[in-house]
Amino acid sequence: MYKFSLVICTMALLSGSAYAQTIIDQWDSVKAPPAPVLQAVKADPATTAFLVLDISVVKATNKGPCNSDVTLCTQSVPFVKAMLEKARAAGVYVVYSVSSATDAKDILPPVAPQPNDPVVKSGPDKFVNTNLAELLAAKNIKTVIIVGVSADGAVLNTATDAILQHGMNVIIPVDGVSAKSLYVEQYVAWFFTHAPVIATRAVITKGDMISY
Repeated sequence: MYKFSLVICTMALLSGSAYAQTIIDQWDSVKAPPAPVLQAVKADPATTAFLVLDISVVKATNKGPCNSDVTLCTQSVPFVKAMLEKARAAGVYVVYSVSSATDAKDILPPVAPQPNDPVVKSGPDKFVNTNLAELLAAKNIKTVIIVGVSADGAVLNTATDAILQHGMNVIIPVDGVSAKSLYVEQYVAWFFTHAPVIATRAVITKGDMISY
């Protein structure tokens, strides 16, 4: 009787595994969820920082995080410029980052840092191996507005670290965040509005929906 039951259980398990499908198997059948709703947000200039991440090129314009091949990034630059000007006018603290392959001089001129703006240099998470946490703590920053490239690199990782490790609120203006494909931008927008814990501290918006 025991052997018979064991055979039945084994057959049931094998039968189940034969019909189980992974996300890879079902990839083409997945339908995108409804678009997240953008939120108007009012930020306190005294406790908010504006982070401009990796909008730079290396020598030739077809190299670097924001180059002529990454058209979604170059198209976002005018929107970032407008947001940056509004933030500066309100007295918001501005911090820049560059990737490990670039320097401050490589940041695109329309959104280039001013002489006193700090620039940190790191990989995808701008808190790692930099003094970004100390810079923000010295200004009593509670909220960060993050723009730049790549949505799935510097933006996602730095924002996640800001929330999970530093207890900050994060504002993501989608017209100032870019990646190599629209799919990546879509995923990142979904992530910030649905991921556990992250969604409770992050807001996605547009530049013209941010006020101070």
